Amino acid sequence: MDASLRLTLRAALAAACTTALLLAAGPLGTAAAAPPPIPATGGTGTQVEIPGPEDGTVAGSGHVRVPAAGKAKKAPQLSEAERAADGEVAKMVDSGPTSDRLDIVVVGDGYTAAEQDRFHADARAKWAEITAVEPYSTYRNLFNVWTVDAVSHDSGVSGDPTPATVRDTALGSYFWCEDIERLLCVDQPKVDAYVAKAPAADLVLVLSNSAKYGGAGYNEPSATLGYEGISTASAGNAKSGQVAIHETGHSLGKLADEYFYPDTPGYEKYEGAEPADSNTSTLPADRMAAERAKWYRWLGAESPDGGTVGAYEGGGYYVTGLYRPTDNSIMRVLGKPFNLPGTEAMIAGFYQHAKPAAPITPTGRTLRLRNTAKVSVPRLAGAQSRQLDVRWYLDGRELKRFAGRTEVAVAELWLFDLRTHKLSVTAEERTPSVRDPKIARTLRSTVDWTVRL
Repeated sequence: MDASLRLTLRAALAAACTTALLLAAGPLGTAAAAPPPIPATGGTGTQVEIPGPEDGTVAGSGHVRVPAAGKAKKAPQLSEAERAADGEVAKMVDSGPTSDRLDIVVVGDGYTAAEQDRFHADARAKWAEITAVEPYSTYRNLFNVWTVDAVSHDSGVSGDPTPATVRDTALGSYFWCEDIERLLCVDQPKVDAYVAKAPAADLVLVLSNSAKYGGAGYNEPSATLGYEGISTASAGNAKSGQVAIHETGHSLGKLADEYFYPDTPGYEKYEGAEPADSNTSTLPADRMAAERAKWYRWLGAESPDGGTVGAYEGGGYYVTGLYRPTDNSIMRVLGKPFNLPGTEAMIAGFYQHAKPAAPITPTGRTLRLRNTAKVSVPRLAGAQSRQLDVRWYLDGRELKRFAGRTEVAVAELWLFDLRTHKLSVTAEERTPSVRDPKIARTLRSTVDWTVRL
């Protein structure tokens, strides 16, 4: 860890009246230090997660509070032509109506008017990187992705290559945030101004026009725009996308960090109550199984991040007293997959915003003989040909001959009376990646129409 990071975190901890920080080796025995997070009650501003070092041996380096407005620079000085190009919205990935899909808004910073094509190419490349990781790969068709063009006066962002580098950009992105080189902060009110231009936002990704390693996780939901969080990343750095994926583990999956701080005062042993997070627990494996708690349904299963699901001591920043499901998931080490409980949590997060069935034919009017009821059902990708189960019902009675179809004409219903009937379609996913019945119930949605001759 660089000296400036050490000094900054010591000063911040002192301001928060915490104990002195003793930097030690990272969780995997590397030389990378992992300082404890500053408590949410300490300091002012927005709490962000600091990415781990570029070697990827640890996913994060704790948290720090930063000014929401960054360095509070004024808006970029743009020409009339540049202003005309600013704020344009495009739908990069169209998977369905915003009300029924998980909408990601990507905004670029440090791209001039002449570099907007590069921004769009960078956005496509970063989305491809994210969707190469499960469960994003399988569920990519649950997402819409919007781009919002933010025109900067200067190309590149502040802090690259040195702290003295200052650039006039739309979102005020800057490395060396709080004197931490890899911490890439933004002016959040400026980000929100661009995000608000998109039709909807459940998650925000800010791409900086830089090849320097870095990022940040703004994982507090927006009270005004409703998105779950902001991930910042360097567009031109191959490893910064892993930072963004890790951060979505917090914002979408509501997962805790699984890394911890050896030899750090205050983090030797957790002695609090059972955490609410689904991937940390005070229970060892035998008690977890006996009490049917947390990830007990996955105990003993082979996990994609290597090894079997159990209860590995160390997590949630504490060396002892808390357990994590596997040794090295992406919530602990960058470049690793989500573990099985983490994958289940991410799927649950996806379906908090996306519905398995989205009506194409409006539901607010009565369908007559000449009409057809149509529904959009996303196709799963790379799931060994497993698709959502689609079933149709008339007045609660299943019409088995229509199973799997996404449209049914009223004329096909064989109505012989003038009564009003209810036509329903249900789409449900039955995936082995979800074992919790409470989550499984959220993987189902129904669309109803009123029909008559």
